Amino acid sequence: MFRNTYDSDNTVFSPQGRLHQVEYALEAVKQGAAVVGLRSKTHAVLVALKRAPSELADYQRKMLKIDQHIGVGFAGLTSDARVLSNYMRQLALSSRLTYARALPISRLMSALADRAQLNTMQYGKRPYGVGFLVMGVDDTGPHLYEFNPTGNCFEYYAMSLGARSQSAKTYLERHYDAFPDADRDELILHGLRALRETVPQGKALEIAAVSVATVGPGADADLESSAVRSGQKYTLTEGDALQTWFERLGPTEREQAASARAAAGDAQGADAPSDANEPPEQPMDEQ
Repeated sequence: MFRNTYDSDNTVFSPQGRLHQVEYALEAVKQGAAVVGLRSKTHAVLVALKRAPSELADYQRKMLKIDQHIGVGFAGLTSDARVLSNYMRQLALSSRLTYARALPISRLMSALADRAQLNTMQYGKRPYGVGFLVMGVDDTGPHLYEFNPTGNCFEYYAMSLGARSQSAKTYLERHYDAFPDADRDELILHGLRALRETVPQGKALEIAAVSVATVGPGADADLESSAVRSGQKYTLTEGDALQTWFERLGPTEREQAASARAAAGDAQGADAPSDANEPPEQPMDEQ
């Protein structure tokens, strides 16, 4: 991907009007482990695939808690994610100390986008090589935002980042209509199924390599209560606690398609005429 003189600094545009340093940062996000986010009218869910640097190492964290009502999942450089997550925590803490209220999600994303955008236009700096899916709950309900190194932030009902994330996006697009009215468990199942699509064919989604984070009311919470409106409901679930949802995943879409093709082939074979079952031809009478 060497671009000669036009990729030496992030302030230099190529003749095609592109900033190659920013594009390289976006490639770093695409190489990270996948993370999937989706939301309904009451909840937001993040599901992430964790990686281990080696067989002797533990899995790296993919979920970061920002405040009691905000959590993020990331794909890309872990060190950049740590720096930006600390910045977001400072903003959330400042809001509580100054205004005695939880930080609105839209204000957090605006500040994060401004900070990242400065690194795309100042000499001597580089873009952050990390992308975030940010979920949270505030007075207006649950939210899910995507942040990328360009400094852009967009709100979604469902989104995925990282390696082979297009397979997860395809699943999310097919089942999008079910998300707004889904409860927490249904959102988690959809998130796990979408994440499973990013796993290479022939490999299974391992429960030890998955993290699930949610925000929103609990099963017995009053949807109109102030506790729900202020979003005091961030939870992170990992390991054996995910077993219940893993047992309900069912076959993958690839397995369902293969079974359908096999069934169609068997049906065609059963309908085809068999020579062994045909009666023998009768000799014709001599004229």
